[in-house]
Amino acid sequence: MSAEPTGPTEPIDHDETLDAYRASIDNIDAAIIHLLAERFKITRKVGEYKATHDLPPADPGREAQQIARLRALAHDADLDPEFGEAFLRFIISEVIRHHEKARA
Repeated sequence: MSAEPTGPTEPIDHDETLDAYRASIDNIDAAIIHLLAERFKITRKVGEYKATHDLPPADPGREAQQIARLRALAHDADLDPEFGEAFLRFIISEVIRHHEKARA
């Protein structure tokens, strides 16, 4: 019976090319987080506006338009449109949750 490691694992040796790819990925991840934060700042304002004007938290027509638009953008960017849609649906569900919270 072999024991599983209990401490930190040894770093895997890698080369400069892999390090450069990973640094690029880290930069892109940081940009994504900052862009999402900016997006949610704006959607928070939308939620407050909807709450003060007695508008529903969700707008299925707008959501459908956005999903179609994002699927086309994903396709044009050579990104799987299914992934793009799933990503946007996740964001939309979080936005709606925030809008419902603002309305409460």
